[in-house]
Amino acid sequence: MTLRLSSLRRQLAPIRSVCRKAQGGLARLRGDASGNVIVIAAAALVPLLALVGSGIDMGRGYLAQTRLQQACDAGTLAARKRLGTQVAVNGAVPDAVADTGQRFFNINFRNDAYGSRNRQFAMVLEEDLSISGTATAEVPTTIMGVFGFDKLEVSASCSAQIDMANTDIMLVLDTTGSMMWTNPGDSETRIQALRRTVKSFHAQMEANKPIGTRIRYGFVPYATNVNVGHLLRPEWLVDSWAYQSRRARAAGTTEERETTEGRYTYVSGSFTDSPQTIQTTCPTDTVIHVIEAEWKDGDGWTNQRILERGIDYTCTQVDTNRFQVTARTFNDHRFIWAFRVTGTETVAVADWRYARTTVNLDFLRTSNSTTMNIGGTPSSPQPVTVTYRGCIEERDTYEISDYNNVDLNRALDLDIDRVPNPNDPATQWRPMLHELSFIREIRTNGMGMFTPGVVTSQYEFVNAWWWGFSVCPSPARKLAEMDAASVANYVDNLIVNGSTYHDIGMIWGGRLLSPTGLFAAENADSGRSPTNRHLIYLTDGETAPLDVSYASYGIEPLDRRRWRLTSSRTLTQTVESRFSFACEEVKKRNIQVWVISFGSGANPIMEECAGRDRYFVADSAAELEQTFSDIARRMGDLRIIN
Repeated sequence: MTLRLSSLRRQLAPIRSVCRKAQGGLARLRGDASGNVIVIAAAALVPLLALVGSGIDMGRGYLAQTRLQQACDAGTLAARKRLGTQVAVNGAVPDAVADTGQRFFNINFRNDAYGSRNRQFAMVLEEDLSISGTATAEVPTTIMGVFGFDKLEVSASCSAQIDMANTDIMLVLDTTGSMMWTNPGDSETRIQALRRTVKSFHAQMEANKPIGTRIRYGFVPYATNVNVGHLLRPEWLVDSWAYQSRRARAAGTTEERETTEGRYTYVSGSFTDSPQTIQTTCPTDTVIHVIEAEWKDGDGWTNQRILERGIDYTCTQVDTNRFQVTARTFNDHRFIWAFRVTGTETVAVADWRYARTTVNLDFLRTSNSTTMNIGGTPSSPQPVTVTYRGCIEERDTYEISDYNNVDLNRALDLDIDRVPNPNDPATQWRPMLHELSFIREIRTNGMGMFTPGVVTSQYEFVNAWWWGFSVCPSPARKLAEMDAASVANYVDNLIVNGSTYHDIGMIWGGRLLSPTGLFAAENADSGRSPTNRHLIYLTDGETAPLDVSYASYGIEPLDRRRWRLTSSRTLTQTVESRFSFACEEVKKRNIQVWVISFGSGANPIMEECAGRDRYFVADSAAELEQTFSDIARRMGDLRIIN
């Protein structure tokens, strides 16, 4: 019997007829009161038995029906959760889906529950990717069997779906040079795997989005810095800024200089050159030069007998953490160096003055580029096109010693919600002009030292941009609804280059997603519906800053805004400490942070940021895709829709 109240009433009609006949007989007996107590009691037993029996069996039936409905719901929920969101992309239904649903149904409604028999449960995948189920069972009667009703048929129907609420998703993506590597066992590079996976993730999210729901996507590619300038209002940028650059000394200036000649005479000992090697650090020189004697000849020559002992290293940087090293070993090498003045000559001054150079940025009102005479030679400086590509130097900050007590009135870079004051340059960002970034006094042969003060020299010092130590990633994108073509076009054109600065990615991911900061008006909840906010942070490597880079805090050893060579923390530790602090600031905005380490193993600071249940390690392209599918599924609300 189907356990619905209307059906029960129809099936119990014969019992009610018996009761009415019994009531008629009792009415006739009321006319003759002598000796009829036993008759009345016997006649009453039949309807009483029917009423009590139907109540008992109906109660069992209702309990079985309720439990069956719960089991049906549990089965479809479990199956829909196991199905996930990836089916929207590849159409593949995992074999375990049906088994998972059946097991959850069986656990919640066992075959003999309430004495039931012939338990059945079936599921169907609908076109909208919901899973529908039907369940039936038979519950034998007890007392009602006397009246011809030997079983009750109970049934239930159910359906489960993953729905997406209004959702904002900011994807902070590591686009450093190592994303061009291929993980062991993969046939595609990391960046290729990332591009494909992000497209799949977008498809899954959109396929599970109910009508009327808003899902927006934003992107922050990061490496040595971030490219966000095109998202900033003009009044959020400074009017002028001092860059670590150079200028030729006054044109036309001359000076008298002595002319000399010299000669070398071998005395004793030797020196040998070792083959070039590749090392992770540049060794420290051990060579000593001692002038043992000095005398003058009658013809004006000054003679010096010099002793050399030890090893002299010449280092040329190959990439981020490797040097090409040549060693010359001096074995008590003695020689005489003689020199004398031969006269004087008038020469034009041909020096570069390397120092912080203030640049008026008015040209940015009409153009992204200008020219400056920083190329060529000191005697013939040549114009170089200086271009603003959208990367920025951070606003004011300080060297933090205690990250449990950060003063956000000083560390303005870590105050992710602070809106710049157009009248206060400390709160504003500074356009990066990469071509201006000269690193004094690091020479092009890799030798030299960092000198914060002014240096006047004929030498060519390293320009961070020309030597690949200052890159500008692909432009970031604010939150917006995006179709599949827009997402594909964006991720397929991501630039891959640069070093790994994790903090700047987290800072700007939080700024572009926060509902209470720079873009509060755009990031507010839509209508009366609350918005779920998620930041997905993907990296393929350890923190790897370079002291020679021109990045978001300038050239670190020269600008010394947050770190200097004498700091108690290394530059890497400084970046990681700021990353961790920025992550906590992001989570304070009720933003769920998910972190993925792709092809690089576990990273404790990343796990601490996201928490164990939202931190993933993906060693291959397949694991990366599965990770994004898991995140998509967990972003949705699994619910019963019937």
